[in-house]
Amino acid sequence: MRSILLPVVTVLALGSASLAMAAGATTTDGTIKTIDKKAHSVTLSDGSTYMMPKTVKLKEFKVGEKVAVTWEQKGKVNEATALVAVKG
Repeated sequence: MRSILLPVVTVLALGSASLAMAAGATTTDGTIKTIDKKAHSVTLSDGSTYMMPKTVKLKEFKVGEKVAVTWEQKGKVNEATALVAVKG
């Protein structure tokens, strides 16, 4: 039993690590609902809030604008790495 269990556990552990590394950054499209310049965050119309890096100039965006947010989940916080306007 032990001779079978160890290879199975090893394969499962390696598979889980691969999935975690593949998760990486996600890009979400949406419409800006609110911009909080003090917290440096943007909330989209679906209710999701993203913390923006200091490199994003929030004054260049406005409520109602369609955007694409590139972000990663860090704990309970959605940390954005980029915010770009989407035409159309």
